[in-house]
Amino acid sequence: MTEKINQKISNGVMLNAYPDSIGNKLSDTIKMLQLPEFKDVFSLFYVLPTFFNSDLDRGFSVIDYNLNKDLVSKDDLKALDELNILLKFDIVLNHLSVASPQFKDLLENGENSKYKDFFIDWNIFWKGKGILNNNIVIPNKEFLDKLFMRKSGLPILNVQFPDGSEKPYWNTFYQEIKFNTIEKEDLKVIEGLSAKNALLICEKVNFAIKNNLELKTFNFNELEQYKAATLNILYKKRSYLGQMDVNAKSELVWDFYEETLAKVKSFGCKILRLDAFAYLHKEIGQTNFFNKPGTWNYLERINQIAKKNDLILLPEIHAEYGLQLHDEVAKENYQIYDFFLPGLMIHTLETGNNKALLTWINEIINKEYKTINMLGCHDGIPVLDLKGKEVDGNYNKGLLEDKEIESIMNTIMDRGGRIKNLYDPSGKKLSYYQVNATFFSALGEVEQKLLLARAIQMFMPGIPQVWYLDLFAGTNNYVAADKAGSAGHKEINRTSLSKEEIEQGLQKKVVKNQLKIMRLRNTLKAFSGQINIREVSTNKLSILWLNKNSSAQLEANLETFIFSISYEEDNEKVKLNF
Repeated sequence: MTEKINQKISNGVMLNAYPDSIGNKLSDTIKMLQLPEFKDVFSLFYVLPTFFNSDLDRGFSVIDYNLNKDLVSKDDLKALDELNILLKFDIVLNHLSVASPQFKDLLENGENSKYKDFFIDWNIFWKGKGILNNNIVIPNKEFLDKLFMRKSGLPILNVQFPDGSEKPYWNTFYQEIKFNTIEKEDLKVIEGLSAKNALLICEKVNFAIKNNLELKTFNFNELEQYKAATLNILYKKRSYLGQMDVNAKSELVWDFYEETLAKVKSFGCKILRLDAFAYLHKEIGQTNFFNKPGTWNYLERINQIAKKNDLILLPEIHAEYGLQLHDEVAKENYQIYDFFLPGLMIHTLETGNNKALLTWINEIINKEYKTINMLGCHDGIPVLDLKGKEVDGNYNKGLLEDKEIESIMNTIMDRGGRIKNLYDPSGKKLSYYQVNATFFSALGEVEQKLLLARAIQMFMPGIPQVWYLDLFAGTNNYVAADKAGSAGHKEINRTSLSKEEIEQGLQKKVVKNQLKIMRLRNTLKAFSGQINIREVSTNKLSILWLNKNSSAQLEANLETFIFSISYEEDNEKVKLNF
């Protein structure tokens, strides 16, 4: 049975979308997949984690791993099974939402909570290894300098407990603190405060909240004597959004992982992506990203749970090529995400040169990597991943030179892309991380370029994953990105498509041809065989797949973007020109 599943997974094309990316809920996507145009196109579906209950970061701040009943039903799971479409899900190993039952219990019960050690109390973690400043331990410089930051400032969220005390908890990714407006009734507990002054304070404070002013420094003027008591009330009324890092040293966390993996299996999961797993292991004196051997130990422990549930693990790693983490993970026989392909594809089509792309393809073949590749996704286009890196005093070259990477970034930015940066503990920008754009817009919205990019992806080794918006040649959504605010850069590539837009899209030549190429990749026996990279000039590409009497060949001109696909199946020979 396992062999059959693995064989199917190795050959299939994978759709990638949110439950509400098409229409309003998952059943609308299923209706699309039931259309004749989609027959035999997909074997897998990577459903992003709004499939579960969540409240932030478009699903990656998980409240619990139950079905999000607003978007998903058990009938949807049955329908996907009838379509012979296998499922890939995420488990976010590093964190849970502040609205999770575990963190809510902690906030309500403080030291008496069953989950007191489920999350990481920042001050306890760093006790004796730093200086206390405003009730927050600032780690000593030798420790702080090793931390890998995903946002500016310390990775913490201050939360208030029932006794009024505040504690910082480790928060690597997103957070949001919302101060709620007050009414004079809220201030009745303040001794000596008249009704008139209560109204004045409410006016002042609510003005400050509405205009995002810093409350601690806001001037109460003649009512300053009531400031401390008012702020105490405000802090008690505030609400949080955030992704709180779990404490993997707690056995309760591992019990939670056991329960969760069994649960996703019951939903039909076959591939489980481990989001942010490299941040899970934390140790004083080490970096908080893929430290060793701690990360390996945790990964193996997760893998043992996965094996009990017949799940294939896909550890997510964003790191420079020169760090060679992808190679380390692959050597442990895990599938790896091909974060290198999107940037390499843009470079290849913009320069008309196959050298860098072929270097990577040959590495995949020679080292027998098991990859899942993509062009676009729910995130940005990774560019940092292509860089070289100094390791133990030796510089490991990247797949591209820094100037070539800079050129990719500038090209996408010139075409309307937006940028995501990395920071040091002081808030200083270290480097860019991703560029956010639809893949079609990143290519200059040239349909023939997109079609060739899709064809090359379908001839790559590994599982090809297709972002729904790229299939329909989606363009940058600036309105959504602007509306989402300072952290809304990702919304540029997350436009939901209506039934009408799907119907219109299916009339477009670029969509029809993508579906045609994807169906070949999903059904031809050749793609279960051996890949051969044929020697051609640098401005061309020739890839051949052979499996007994079945074959499929891509011939492409990287300067004109003109290409052909020839295949032989069951003694039938066909050549398609694009």
